[in-house]
Amino acid sequence: MREDTIPTLLQSRVKSYGDRVALRKKEYGIWRDISWNEYGEKVKYIGLGLVSLGLQKGEGVSLIGENCPEWLFADLGIMSAGGITVGIYTTNSAEQCEYVLGHSESRFYIVENEEQLDKALKVRKNLPKLEKVIVMDMEGLKHFHDPMVISLDELIELGKKLEEKEPGLFERRLNEPRPEDFAVLIYTSGTTGPPKGAILSHANIIWTTGALDEANPVHETDEIMSFLPLCHIAERMFSVFNAMRFGYTVNFIENTDTIAQNLREISPHVFFAVPRIWEKYYSTIALQMREATWFKRQVYYLSLIVGAKVAELRLDHKEIPLLWKTAYTLADWAIFRKVKERLGFDRVRVAISGAAPISPDILRFFHALGIPLREVYGQTEGNGPTSIHLGDNIKIGTVGQAIPGVEIKIAEDGEILVRGPNVFQGYYKNPEATRETLKDGWLHSGDVGELDEEGYLTITDRKKDLIITAGGKNIAPQNIENQLKFSPYINDAVAIGDRRKYLTALIVIDEDNVTKYAQDNKIPFTTYASLTQNPEIIKLIQKEVNNVNKTLAGVETVKKFKILPKKLYEEDGEVTPTMKVKRKYINETFKDLIKEMYH
Repeated sequence: MREDTIPTLLQSRVKSYGDRVALRKKEYGIWRDISWNEYGEKVKYIGLGLVSLGLQKGEGVSLIGENCPEWLFADLGIMSAGGITVGIYTTNSAEQCEYVLGHSESRFYIVENEEQLDKALKVRKNLPKLEKVIVMDMEGLKHFHDPMVISLDELIELGKKLEEKEPGLFERRLNEPRPEDFAVLIYTSGTTGPPKGAILSHANIIWTTGALDEANPVHETDEIMSFLPLCHIAERMFSVFNAMRFGYTVNFIENTDTIAQNLREISPHVFFAVPRIWEKYYSTIALQMREATWFKRQVYYLSLIVGAKVAELRLDHKEIPLLWKTAYTLADWAIFRKVKERLGFDRVRVAISGAAPISPDILRFFHALGIPLREVYGQTEGNGPTSIHLGDNIKIGTVGQAIPGVEIKIAEDGEILVRGPNVFQGYYKNPEATRETLKDGWLHSGDVGELDEEGYLTITDRKKDLIITAGGKNIAPQNIENQLKFSPYINDAVAIGDRRKYLTALIVIDEDNVTKYAQDNKIPFTTYASLTQNPEIIKLIQKEVNNVNKTLAGVETVKKFKILPKKLYEEDGEVTPTMKVKRKYINETFKDLIKEMYH
């Protein structure tokens, strides 16, 4: 049976695995299993339902919703009918959804619930090509009627009727796409300008799943947890494409408020998260230990010293002396095992951070606990991964080596260039941007970095984010920001200083940890904004900034800072869905605060 496109690969797995568990979702307090057979059946009838509505091969169908099995059914149903899936972030405004729907020329739009339907109805008058909106969850819409709107169940019924009328049609449509055909259209969240639609083919995706497995093998007995946005290429690779290729089980969280609880229940073997998640776990552990009894604190700190030493030896591939092995066994029994169980990391074999930079100190901390956290680097245009730490070859401070089959080189100006079967086909309806990004077969990443003699890649920063001070010094803000974010009291930091005499920073506090600090120290406040302006909290953050400044060169030190009076939200256009700060927007929005620091 063919396995050279995503739909044919799925059907091959359905045939092989049958009643084995493919997906799992918690409903009303009980985990419900979904077999490969059920997975394949739902995909089939959704695909046929779209064909019944008139979907043609090569047309885009937009899809918006939180992580759930229905998202996967719809995604694979679209591709099985010969269509191209166009994912939209649930946090997008109605106007942002309108842009993607219009630009992708989507005739059909699959939405999760009433909230997402409302956005679609608000902008449909501006979308003359939009014909049908299909709703997955009809809660609250029992008495709602609109000729443009149908439920996912109704779409499935249309698919069943079409199969009765034309048996064998699904298999024919399934086999029409070729490996080089477009499979998905992913609109990059981007930190500047409107999003661009990156085109990925079936061949791009299937090749990349194989390369990732060669880099860090996964097993069909593995369990993962799906909680990051599915329309982002990273989560899509883990929850959809890799799962399909290797047959492991995907568990869906109940909602964003139950991530920690669900993680403990699932205890995944493979766990991918963005740096913000790893930073949050670190700060939670660090602050809990600060409040422990004197004896527990001493045991914890001593265990960390042992863990750090053993981790260092492991990373250097050196033999661990018996004394250190014994000490680590005791530390694991006393501290590490309990911490990992409490977090849900007791079975983690492959732990990955990606989609944004992370502090090396965070990586070292988790290695000390016995969690082999590694970085992956890449972008949508490279189908996700470009480099990763391969197996046990983890060099902290780098983002690993090129995934097998990919070439990396550094241009004269320091930009990272990438070539390989994972590189995308171009931007949809944007030949100019495609020409700027793809030159002579090389993907120009927009990132600046260095390669060492062993092929390990170090990211300096985004090319456009490098700071050149008034004195002509080149400074990479990423390193400074990562060190600031290592503080449990700092959630985000944006270094400022381009064409200025010295460096400053805008800081976003960690609300939970700073609130607790205020309560423990009887510091009065009423709102989040009042908390950020309290003199005692400013002193707390100044102390954290001073600690970071001690590790920096003089020209890199943060001379002044301002705490932002609000948190940064994706909905406000301040961060991307993977929590990367949109610098241009921040600089414009808070220009008055920045001026004060240079007054």
